[in-house]
Amino acid sequence: MIAKLWIGAILIIALIAGVALYYLQVYAYYAEVPADQAVVELVSLTSGEAEPIAFDNFRGIDSNSSPLRYRACYDMPASLAMLTETYEIVDGAEPRVAPGWFDCFDAKQIGADLEAGVAVGFIGQKDVKYGIDRIVAVYPDGRAYAWHQINACGEVVFDGNPAPEGCPTPPESTR
Repeated sequence: MIAKLWIGAILIIALIAGVALYYLQVYAYYAEVPADQAVVELVSLTSGEAEPIAFDNFRGIDSNSSPLRYRACYDMPASLAMLTETYEIVDGAEPRVAPGWFDCFDAKQIGADLEAGVAVGFIGQKDVKYGIDRIVAVYPDGRAYAWHQINACGEVVFDGNPAPEGCPTPPESTR
C-alpha cells in the first residue's frame, strides 16, 4: 500500500514538473513588443548601416532569456522591387519556430517561401547582440516577418573558438 502512495506521489510530482516546464518554455519568458516601441530597420547597400523603414500593423514578441526568441509580423508599404535595390539581401535565412499562440508567424511556410523565391530575406540589423542578426522576410504583397538568427561570427565564437578574421571582437562573456 505504501509503495502505491509513493508511486502516486512521484507521478503527481512528475506531472506538475512537466506542466511547469511546458509553461516556462512556451509562455513564461515571452513578452509582447508594443507597436509604439517597435523599430523596423533594414541594412542599406550603400552605407552598410541599419536604416529605419516604414511599417504598419506590427505584432511582435521578445524575451530577455534568449536573443533568439524575437519574432515579429508586420506590413511594409515599400515595394519589394525598391527594397531589393536598396537593402542587403541575406542568403540562408532560416526562420525560427514561434510559440503556437503567436499565430501570425508560421516559420515552416516562411522558410518554404524563402527557398522557393516567393519571399525575399533581408538583414534587418547586424549584431543585435554579438553573433545574432535580425532577419526580415518580405513578400511582394508587403507582408513581412522578422526573427533573430545566429550569424557566421556567432556560429564560430559560440562553439568556443576564436573569432574569425573580419568579425568584431567578441564580448568577454563569450570567451
